[in-house]
Amino acid sequence: MAEITDMDRKMAEICVHCTVCRRARKTQRGFSFWLVKHVEGGLCPFCKAYERVYGRKAHEPAA
Repeated sequence: MAEITDMDRKMAEICVHCTVCRRARKTQRGFSFWLVKHVEGGLCPFCKAYERVYGRKAHEPAA
């Protein structure tokens, strides 16, 4: 597994505060959830960094 860099942490922080990702994590349904689950996770570098740093997908509920 690759080492988590400071840049990964900064990019993951953007995902933490992203309106769409936050709503997807909170509601677990609806358009924002579908979008993050099916589209953003494959395209968005911030969602990918979130997964590397926190060990879960950007749409999964926060622990």
